[in-house]
Amino acid sequence: MDRASMDLSAKKKKSSGKKKVAVVGGGLVGALCASFFAKRGFDVALFEYREDIRCAKVVKGRSINLALSHRGRQALKHIGIEEKIVSMGIPMRARMIHSLSGKCSPIPYGRKGQYILSVGRANLNKELLSVVETYPNTELNFSHKLLDWSPETGTMTFHGPDGAERDFEADLIVGCDGAFSTTRKQFLRRSRFDYSQTYIPHGYIELTMPPRNGDFAMEPNFLHIWPRNTFMMIALPNVDKTFTCTLFMPFEDFEKITTGDELIAFFQKHFPDSIPLIGVEALKRDFFLLPAQALVWVKCSPYHMLDRCVLMGDAAHAMVPFYGQGMNAGFEDCLVFNEIMDQFNEDFAAVLPEFSRVRAPDDHAMCELAMYNYIEMRSHVNSRYFLFRKYLDGALNYIMPKTIIPLYTMITFTRTRYHEAVIQWQWQNKVITRGLWIFGTMSVAGGAYLLMKYRPKTPPINVEELWNRVLALGWLRK
Repeated sequence: MDRASMDLSAKKKKSSGKKKVAVVGGGLVGALCASFFAKRGFDVALFEYREDIRCAKVVKGRSINLALSHRGRQALKHIGIEEKIVSMGIPMRARMIHSLSGKCSPIPYGRKGQYILSVGRANLNKELLSVVETYPNTELNFSHKLLDWSPETGTMTFHGPDGAERDFEADLIVGCDGAFSTTRKQFLRRSRFDYSQTYIPHGYIELTMPPRNGDFAMEPNFLHIWPRNTFMMIALPNVDKTFTCTLFMPFEDFEKITTGDELIAFFQKHFPDSIPLIGVEALKRDFFLLPAQALVWVKCSPYHMLDRCVLMGDAAHAMVPFYGQGMNAGFEDCLVFNEIMDQFNEDFAAVLPEFSRVRAPDDHAMCELAMYNYIEMRSHVNSRYFLFRKYLDGALNYIMPKTIIPLYTMITFTRTRYHEAVIQWQWQNKVITRGLWIFGTMSVAGGAYLLMKYRPKTPPINVEELWNRVLALGWLRK
């Protein structure tokens, strides 16, 4: 389609009377978002700078496994594919902690029956794109790179697959184009737009654990973790019976490993039980295949500009992957936006600022929690007090299910707003900590009282006899 054809498309849009929505980014959130708008009857055009991954021989981009939980499932349910995606995933019912000695200890995620799902990023993305295509009021444009757009007119300029520049006009532009969003650049030119980007000092490298005798090399229904205080390795199961292992570590530690022998020595010291499962040669091949990749988190506010553009997913709130909520938060963006559309009768002038007001505090809270969970996964799980608190919180939740709810449960198995979950968690921590302090103090005081009350009876001391014994020992001689 040349520039004239694109302009013609805009004219048809105006004559049809339907509002035109342009979704920039054909990744997970962009594809889901396009389906949400198409379901509401909008004319939807999706633009993705990569080729169609359903046709690509090699899928570029991140491959860290995804952990699908309640929020994401509710969004998928809205477009009717929750059960299909669930059938493609592998339930993970607990963390499996691998100690240095090789001992494995499970830490359940929640109550019996609660689990998260390990799903492959590429397959999920392909399914979502296929759903978009089922709507007759959508068009998918691949190999289209956004160059610029106008917040006043909604006119967008793309670099097309044939090298020519193409214009497109939309009533609403939805930026779902990732942490390094081109859509968001227009926001940075405006005043009163807050933005921060932070690279953490840790990177990651992915390794593959192959099947063993035609089956999983480890128990599949767990998220396996090797916590080593300042770094960690995790492993998530795949439907082909492999595990995707991800080593998270400070960049300076990655840089110290330059040879295969150094790598094997490092793994023998820190992850000895994983070596026979991954294989020495496969470990060397995967580790040195690519340099350690960076991890960034992004926070910004507001998420909208005028009544013309809104940001969702990583474009609005990229987060580190340690809580498994990046995709779920992005999917919930679509769900929340849809609920606000119902509330304000699809009036973009009212919907967009309300979305920013409601959603930004939640996503910012989740970004902070994601970093906190890295410390928990790599270090706190080794603490006896942490394990004690896990079981105590679970017991209190069983006794008082509406009063005491574990943080992980609120984040992963409910749609409690993220920032409200943090407030509830902080209150619970204060109450439980004070309760433990009071209980401990009373226990010590009670124990001291009982010792005093029931101490063995002793005869009265004969002071004169004691003095004579001292003199006999000669302790007071000059």
